[in-house]
Amino acid sequence: MEFCPKCGSRLEPKKTKSGKEASLVLACAKCGYKKLEASDKVEPKVAKVIQHNPQQFVAVIGKEEQKLSTLPTVRIECPKCGNRNAYVWQVQTRGADESSTQFLRCTKCNYTYREYS
Repeated sequence: MEFCPKCGSRLEPKKTKSGKEASLVLACAKCGYKKLEASDKVEPKVAKVIQHNPQQFVAVIGKEEQKLSTLPTVRIECPKCGNRNAYVWQVQTRGADESSTQFLRCTKCNYTYREYS
């Protein structure tokens, strides 16, 4: 960002054409000062269309990777199978002024249940 040496206003980029050649000029909207940017030639830009394969955005998690878990565990009885270990995480499902909901997933049968605090 550059400023006008005369009045201190911000200089804005403007395109000027002289014949077939276009150049970029920094101009002051307040007093009309112009500073030529000789090294910056304005060339016509060609739009380029990029096609993405939808499979690039899909993450596939295999059976072995699903078995790995980095969630913390707690000792609580599963209501479905009676196992005494479960993965635990919390999500803010209601208003910000209310407590969060604690989700639990059994390490044995993968039954997921929640506990309101």
